[in-house]
Amino acid sequence: MKAGNLILILWLHFTLGQTNPQRGPHLSAPDLEGDLLFLLDSSGSVSYYEFSRVKEFIADLLRPFTFGPHDVQTGVVHISTMPSLEFPFNRYLSSGAVQQAIRNIQQVMGDTNTGRALSFAKEKLFTAEAGARPEVPKVMVWVTDGFSTDDVSQPMQLLKDMGVTVFIVSTGRGNYLELSAAASPPPEKHLHFVDVDDLPIITEELRDAIMDVIQAKRLRATDISSSSFRLTWPKLLTHGTGYYLLEYAPTGDPRRKLTKQLSGDHTSIVVGYLAPQTTYEVALIPESNERYIPPQTTRVTTLEEAISPAQVLISDSKPHSVRVSWAPNPDSVASYQVLYGPLPGNAVKLVEVEGNLNSTVLEDLAANSTYLVTVSAIYRSGKEKALSAKACTQEENSRVKHLRFEDLSPSTVKATWDPADGNVLGYRVRCRRQAGPSTLLSVSPQIHSVLLSDLATGSTNKVCVKPVYKNLPGKGLCQMVHMQPASPVRAYRHRQRA
Repeated sequence: MKAGNLILILWLHFTLGQTNPQRGPHLSAPDLEGDLLFLLDSSGSVSYYEFSRVKEFIADLLRPFTFGPHDVQTGVVHISTMPSLEFPFNRYLSSGAVQQAIRNIQQVMGDTNTGRALSFAKEKLFTAEAGARPEVPKVMVWVTDGFSTDDVSQPMQLLKDMGVTVFIVSTGRGNYLELSAAASPPPEKHLHFVDVDDLPIITEELRDAIMDVIQAKRLRATDISSSSFRLTWPKLLTHGTGYYLLEYAPTGDPRRKLTKQLSGDHTSIVVGYLAPQTTYEVALIPESNERYIPPQTTRVTTLEEAISPAQVLISDSKPHSVRVSWAPNPDSVASYQVLYGPLPGNAVKLVEVEGNLNSTVLEDLAANSTYLVTVSAIYRSGKEKALSAKACTQEENSRVKHLRFEDLSPSTVKATWDPADGNVLGYRVRCRRQAGPSTLLSVSPQIHSVLLSDLATGSTNKVCVKPVYKNLPGKGLCQMVHMQPASPVRAYRHRQRA
């Protein structure tokens, strides 16, 4: 073998080894006990390919876990027009059964009513009837393309008030402010934005975070912020068998120790008014009048004080305006300055915003243009911090025109439309059938017609065509298609619709 060929083979071996590392260290994950719910976006806004990749991600995420009534239990709820249960916590109690159940999941389609699915999960899944256990940690992983057609804030807060730790995996753009508020704090640990093809990148990190929550039989801290954390522990006492003493103090400073007495029916408490970026030694001492129960201890470090802006979000893009939002919004900020100007170019404008606000609308912008937006926080102490983002305005007249239909058979129509203005990247055609599943087609910008088949005779179906641009989707045009009723007497006649 020539030396050059040997070097090439060695280089390829090294490169493949670098890009295809061995699967993470978690061949098995013992000593875990918790109820783990997956809230799965099964609506028509998710393509078949994306849905299949999400199923692979969930299967890989759960692979090391041990399942059973005294270990991990998992369930799946579909997000659709109406929520539906794929399987409850207590149905599959072995790893093989769980893996097979995930492979068998079928997409439901329909609308993305996430808030309704959250209420369904609270009322139907986190119950004894569905196998939920009152004494173990509860985790929900919401996998979404970033959009919901109804409100999620209130039903999500009700779940978190029950002690459910919420992780969110967004495979679309989504709204950072809304999703970070929905996830358990801090968002950098509980919220992931990732392309559907890159889901394996976050698998180990998300799995480790879930394992931290469901470690069995120990005192643990969750919802850690710069000034507080939540402590949870397994049920060791009852109201009539004793009480708890909770002691906590900064590491190395026992003189600042604080003590709280809690009744025996407590399994959780929020500890507040803490110093930022400080490590606390925590001890939970069960005082039982029946038997000795050893104390449980943990060490918790609060987060660094929130510095704004840590995130700048561009939303509500229109041809001549965009909304700029930022987070967090601490009380220590006196005001914000928003500088913006077109790229390329040297023209810059300034908008001043009060410190208690976290968004503003930039107006009088040029259509189909890119702007550099810089948000500067002016703190009461005099210091400043700035963060920039790019904003893109929409094309003008970004709407499909003159959608029309031609009957080709009793169950097939041809949908045709006039092209939208501007630099169109393609079109999305959605058909919501009165009878049967919805379909979503993506076509190239040169295509201005599609065939829609399997439409039930006598049915009424909704067809929407939306142009896709580089910056944001254009505006869709929708029409109802009424299919001819079946007639056994007359032969079908091809007709052009007006």
